[in-house]
Amino acid sequence: DLVFTLLVLLSLVLGEGARRLHVSAAFNAKAKVAMSRFEPGTSISYEKLHENIDIVRKRLNRPLTLSEKIVYGHLDDPVGQDIARGRTYLRLRPDRVAMQDATAQMAMLQFISSGLPKVAVPSTIHCDHLIEAQIGGVEDLKRAKEVNQEVYNFLATAGAKYGVGFWKPGSGIIHQIILENYAYPGVLLIGTDSHTPNGGGLGSICIGVGGADAVDVMAGIPWELKCPNVIGVKLTGSLSGWTSPKDVILKVAGILTVKGGTGAIVEYHGPGVDSISCTGMATICNMGAEIGATTSVFPYNHRMKTYLNKTGRADIAALADEHKDDLVPDKGCKYDHVIEINLSELKPHINGPFTPDLAHPVSEIGAVAEKNGWPLEVKVGLIGSCTNSSYEDMGRAASLAKQALDKGLKCKAAFTVTPGSEQIRATIERDGFSKILRDVGGVVLANACGPCIGQWDRKDVKMGEKNTIVTSYNRNFTSRNDANPATHAFVTSPEIVTALAIAGTLKFDPETDYLTAANGEKFKLEPPNGDELPARDFDPGQDTYQHPPAESGSVMVDVSPTSTRLQLLEPFDKWNGKDLEDLQVLIKVKGKCTTDHISAAGPWLKFRGHLDNISNNMLIGAINIENDAVNKIKNRLTGEYGGVPDVARHYKANGLSWVVVGDDNYGEGSSREHAALEPRHLGGRVILVKSFARIHETNLKKQGMLPLTFADPTDYDKIRPDDKLSIMGLATFAPGKPLKGVVKHGDGSQDIITLNHTFNENQVEWFHAGSALNRMKELQ
Repeated sequence: DLVFTLLVLLSLVLGEGARRLHVSAAFNAKAKVAMSRFEPGTSISYEKLHENIDIVRKRLNRPLTLSEKIVYGHLDDPVGQDIARGRTYLRLRPDRVAMQDATAQMAMLQFISSGLPKVAVPSTIHCDHLIEAQIGGVEDLKRAKEVNQEVYNFLATAGAKYGVGFWKPGSGIIHQIILENYAYPGVLLIGTDSHTPNGGGLGSICIGVGGADAVDVMAGIPWELKCPNVIGVKLTGSLSGWTSPKDVILKVAGILTVKGGTGAIVEYHGPGVDSISCTGMATICNMGAEIGATTSVFPYNHRMKTYLNKTGRADIAALADEHKDDLVPDKGCKYDHVIEINLSELKPHINGPFTPDLAHPVSEIGAVAEKNGWPLEVKVGLIGSCTNSSYEDMGRAASLAKQALDKGLKCKAAFTVTPGSEQIRATIERDGFSKILRDVGGVVLANACGPCIGQWDRKDVKMGEKNTIVTSYNRNFTSRNDANPATHAFVTSPEIVTALAIAGTLKFDPETDYLTAANGEKFKLEPPNGDELPARDFDPGQDTYQHPPAESGSVMVDVSPTSTRLQLLEPFDKWNGKDLEDLQVLIKVKGKCTTDHISAAGPWLKFRGHLDNISNNMLIGAINIENDAVNKIKNRLTGEYGGVPDVARHYKANGLSWVVVGDDNYGEGSSREHAALEPRHLGGRVILVKSFARIHETNLKKQGMLPLTFADPTDYDKIRPDDKLSIMGLATFAPGKPLKGVVKHGDGSQDIITLNHTFNENQVEWFHAGSALNRMKELQ
């Protein structure tokens, strides 16, 4: 330990090594050590991980999957914890918390409300969501810093005050930063973004959560997770040619659908794993969020070791080698379900439009689009995002762009490029990829989320104009990228995006079709190629990390009472001890209702720190079954039609609590807890649906809402838009005990229905207290 300490001090003196010190100093597996000398908290050691795994393996008397090893290795009580896949709730001790700026605002506001002086585990804030794509990287970043100065100042000072590291705007996308700096084999990390599972590409269990979950962990409270099932995906063969890692998850999404992974960790294994780069594995894990999976993970291998070495973490790689047996699945372990994919036979895929699980081989998409009346012309191709913005991704895209340029061609479609991090931007600029992509017609955007999350000031089509875009993103819900419901968005690999942008049409199959060069010559694009990692070291670019100071007593965190963007939180009311009677149906939602429908992103991101203002977007994208309209519901008190938030506010002002009725997989998509905070703030008490997406259901519980499901899904049809609903049996509300619903129709008739829930004892206490944060304060 003394030698280790001296090496750390030496690296500080030498300077360059100091940039990564705050992330690499954590991984001395010989003992529990601080994540760095700048950040609070401790890191679980590999020895402790092994000790816990050994205890649980002996208790269960069976081989363990990799997912189980890492999750159970972080149990708060490995001796006494009840463990049953898909049934029991686990109490875990995560190693780290990461928050992106849009969700960090509410997370930090909740942490401030907790009254605690410092975070108990290493935590970071990443400024990536609030930068709108308009002109180009430099100009857009400059404008974002001006427009969002109040929010950035709040996050920077709150981070400094409470011991949270702060990655400034321009640093890059949270998940790429985590992969480059914080993820490592065997770590358990939670992040306030649904694509946190990206870190599974480095052998980590990284799970997306709402801000209230992050507050629990930052407060040092054991974090609860329903014991996941484990879906195994066995990979054989090897990737080659036009097929990329993205095609693996596009294929899996087509098999499992958007809810097939709910309640499960997807664990990739088999001989095909070694043919995928570390960042390629991250791509696959990242988009696992689109199948509802808790997270996804790959076993530790030489590709991860190479990546760790290249990103300045050779010490971690050496330790992982020593403990490799704990970082791969046990022989003979059992999965709840197994999918097998032969990578040698896998073809390039493109998924969409409007849902990420509608899978098509690229060779067939043109014919399918013609049959369905989807626009064939590709208006814009967009590469990058947290899913596909690695050095390898950019290199493979550039190899295709270079071929087109050599033949005198440029992209027929508009083309945008989003580097995943400042390190990626600086390195692809140095190595010439950026110039090639610009020369072919591309615009290099800021190191941020941009169009992937709707931060795109699009000008080339009018609102409502039917058009097609292709992206290397992960999510393509209606209006997701540009707020235009008529945009047909397709997700695919950066290579296919680049090829289709060059050709300008969905009817182009780069494996078989020809392009016409400037001189009239017909030619085919050669399959893309690109180095997994730069031959030279990464260029770190600008240093954009702010360490929290050792002493923060003088740091002030100001929230103006007149601010339109930030608002201190008031506690929600406690349960009054009575049944919830005569709740008015606010809206009966028809079909898919994602968190984008419940709490839209795009221009609404600027209000993520102001609960009252952002509540004006509540459910404005949901379809009302009564009239098939969006944001048009009948106010049962006045008889007039109005917007969903307006009617909800009127009900609240008149003391009328309300319920939302929804369909399957309600709350699919982002981790944004605003989709749970807003209904609670505007007087909602119950969300009653056929089924929930995992993160959203937990977020609702955290805010004191009652997320309930129909015991008989056909009971959804019994509820009319003008009904009232009473929830009976709350005096004996307990785990595993259904509640009774009394549906009161306008004609005086009633239906009695059974309502299920997944609350455990702690979560029932959240409901009684009015929220998890209220309960935390009660226990202090």
